[in-house]
Amino acid sequence: MSTTGATAHVTVKSPDQMQQLGRRLSSLLRPGDLVLLTGELGAGKTTLTRGLGEGLGVRGAVTSPTFVIARVHPSLSGGPALVHVDAYRLHGGLDAMEDLDLDVSLPESVVVVEWGDGKVEDLSEDRLHVVIGRAVGADAPGGADAVLEGVLHGDTDDVREVTVTGLGPRWAAAGLDRLETL
Repeated sequence: MSTTGATAHVTVKSPDQMQQLGRRLSSLLRPGDLVLLTGELGAGKTTLTRGLGEGLGVRGAVTSPTFVIARVHPSLSGGPALVHVDAYRLHGGLDAMEDLDLDVSLPESVVVVEWGDGKVEDLSEDRLHVVIGRAVGADAPGGADAVLEGVLHGDTDDVREVTVTGLGPRWAAAGLDRLETL
């Protein structure tokens, strides 16, 4: 059973900031890391992954792998490859994903799985779980001020609350709190 190592909460006010968050998060990643992304359609999962790819210095445009299930982006700088998986259409947990050989790719890559809840957790005790939600009202982690700022600038559809939770000993002191200021 995994234990929670650390949690960071970030209010993201635009797609550019979501991509910037991905770049910042990439500085904490290393080969063997598993990142699960959760959020509704259009929440910004692929935009965050695009920032991860930029920060990791990988080849190829990071786009949604919905129809190909997985894309591998090799490093241009000798770092880890980025394996970007979309598990939205896959059912049956890890068994359904076995053909992707994620367990083989994981040790030397950063594996990012959109819609991976309940499907890939068994790949690693140490993983990041990133939850992206639309900011709604004063109860949102960024509070009413973040939502009001979005209203004033006409971009409330872009305001997101992102929670990054490190699970397992790897993330106990990984510095996730550094993500909280964009």
